[in-house]
Amino acid sequence: MKKNLIFLSMALLCAIRAFSITDGQTYQPVNDYNLVNKWIFDRVHTTDFIHNPACNPRARTAVMSNGVVYVARSEEKMVVVDTDTLNQSVIHRFDAATGAPLPDLDLTLNGSPYTVFLGATSIGRDHFGHIWLAPMTSNIATTIPLYQVDTATGALTLIATLPKGDQLERTDYLDVMGDITCEQAECNVMTIGNNVAGGGSALCYRWHADQGSDTFEGGFEGDTYVVFTSFYPETKAGFSLAPIVKMVLGTTDDDRYSGELFYIDCFDTAPVLYDVSQSIVDSFEEVPTELQPQYSANGMTEFTINGRNMFAYVIAAYDGNGHGCQANICELGEGMTLGGMTKYWQIPADSLGKVSDSGLRVHCLTVDVDQRNGEQVATIFTFKAYNGMAVYEMGKNLSPDVPGILGDVNADGVVNVSDVTALVNRILGDPTYSDTVCDINADGVVNVSDVTALVNLILI
Repeated sequence: MKKNLIFLSMALLCAIRAFSITDGQTYQPVNDYNLVNKWIFDRVHTTDFIHNPACNPRARTAVMSNGVVYVARSEEKMVVVDTDTLNQSVIHRFDAATGAPLPDLDLTLNGSPYTVFLGATSIGRDHFGHIWLAPMTSNIATTIPLYQVDTATGALTLIATLPKGDQLERTDYLDVMGDITCEQAECNVMTIGNNVAGGGSALCYRWHADQGSDTFEGGFEGDTYVVFTSFYPETKAGFSLAPIVKMVLGTTDDDRYSGELFYIDCFDTAPVLYDVSQSIVDSFEEVPTELQPQYSANGMTEFTINGRNMFAYVIAAYDGNGHGCQANICELGEGMTLGGMTKYWQIPADSLGKVSDSGLRVHCLTVDVDQRNGEQVATIFTFKAYNGMAVYEMGKNLSPDVPGILGDVNADGVVNVSDVTALVNRILGDPTYSDTVCDINADGVVNVSDVTALVNLILI
């Protein structure tokens, strides 16, 4: 019993040390909004990230959903299938509130390990809490499989086999809007062709399924793809390396998940906002120089907090001039324009890292907006493969967490690792500390569950 308690205590203390780290920056309030870094796990601020399996060029995309961070990594585990030795893809998970590691999900399909090459190229969530996964496909593949992930077991379920039509190009990163099960809403899926020749592909694929349907059809008035002719800058002829697409939520119930507006970002330009007619709606043409991103990184998302329309976008990749895998958080201008946007903060203020990820370019951003104590709070997740990840909170009256009296077992005025040690000593028989202060979870007894509750208190 004593050995088990000591081992648990040591493991929990290691978790605290590894995942309670913040970026150490002070973010000044803007328009009565504060920004607080909840945790960071990266090359710059921690020493453990580079030893974590999530630090790998094949762990290239990540998403936050329902309080959990999911990092998809291709071909991580060696498994034997029949007589063949293959590499199984894995999803690494972290607690979004604390950064603490959660059990991995070993991916399976039809009961067998999922071993598709680059099988976890693209991971994301729909708007109803479903996690989806899609592999990279080659320029000879005629379809793209879209899977739903069982977040308890790692089992994949094929949602759709999306046809490319008669124009076959490589695809990497997908975007999904609505409900992949089509039970609660329509579903739209988009991706950009990836052609490294010349100026890149001008091809955009899109599929649509109505609510209640199990069939995906071409999303461009029945066509599965269109070839774009409008670009910013006008001298471009296609979407160059690692192109990504991000659909924007509609403003009414009727068009909420239609994805009629979407951003496209690629290696040699800033995000450009298009509509389904392939017309340019907005671009960075009127954006001030100081807000212009360095083009080599791709990633953006919109969100709304208390009626303020916000835009987060990547400003630099690992090779940025004076920057390292950072993003700007801005408020869009009047009429939700990019040109009139106002910068709030840069996250992190310093860097996640500046180490080559083999040229993946994609940078993942996820935002959740929730109600807390009568105020809306935005939780912002940023992830750059091979360099790091972090979670920030934006809201009014936010400040760095300072635990209160609950959990102050040794009565020194602060709640920290020394209180965990004191609590473990109490469980082992030390009469110095009373049951009143040691019953952290208020269940009437003092035992190992109180140690877990205290660690969670420190981490939150």
